Amino acid sequence: MIDLYTAPTPNGHKASVTLEELGLDYTAHAVNLPKNEQKEEWFLKLNPNGRIPVIVDREEGDFAVFETGAIMVYLAEKAGRLLPTDAKGRSETMQWLMFQMGGIGPMMGQANVFHRYFPEKLPSVIDRYQNESRRLFEVIERGLEGKEWLAADQYTIADIANYCWVKTYKWSGVSIEGLPNLQRWLKAIRPRPAVDRGLAVPVKVKNLTKDEDAAKKFAENARKSLQT
Repeated sequence: MIDLYTAPTPNGHKASVTLEELGLDYTAHAVNLPKNEQKEEWFLKLNPNGRIPVIVDREEGDFAVFETGAIMVYLAEKAGRLLPTDAKGRSETMQWLMFQMGGIGPMMGQANVFHRYFPEKLPSVIDRYQNESRRLFEVIERGLEGKEWLAADQYTIADIANYCWVKTYKWSGVSIEGLPNLQRWLKAIRPRPAVDRGLAVPVKVKNLTKDEDAAKKFAENARKSLQT
C-alpha cells in the first residue's frame, strides 16, 4: 500500500495519474496548500523541501519518496510498467521526463505566477515565461513528428509528466495553435480512464478558464503560497 500526500496541481497529478495507470493500491491524502500544511513538521519529515507530492511506500518500511520525477520512476520500476527496461528506451523516456522537470514545469509554473498570481502585472516578465513555454511546446511538436508517443514507441511516464503540465496551457496563457502533433497527443491522452481518475485526485477541480469565480478563488489561494 502507498500513501500519497498531494494537492490538485500538475505536479500532484503526475503522481496520481501514474498510480492510476499502474493500478497500484494507494490512499490519497489532501494537503491544504493555502494553509501551508506542506510546511508543517510532519510533512517536512517526509519531504524537507516542503512541496507536494510525496509518497510513502508502506511495503518498504515506510519509505518516503519526494520530487515528482523520482516518484514516477520509483513507481514505474516497482510495477514494471511505463518505463522501458532496454537501455535506449529507458534513456529516451528519461530524456523527455527530464525535459519536463527542467523546462515545461518551471517555465509554465512561472508563467502561472506572473500571469495569474503575482499582484503586480509585469508584461515583459509574463511575455518571457509564456514565450519560453511556447518554445518548449514547439520542441514537443518536433519530438512527436511521425510518432504517437514521446519516447520508445510507447506510452510512458514521459507522456504523463509532460501531459499533466501541457494540458493547462490555457491557464498559463500559452497558445497551442499551429501545433498539430501536440494537439493530437493531448487528445489521445485525455480520454484514458486512468488519466481521468488521476486528475480527480485528491479532488476534482473545475475548469478554471471557464469559471471566473473559481479561477479568482484558486488564484487567491495560490497567491498565499508564493512566499513559502
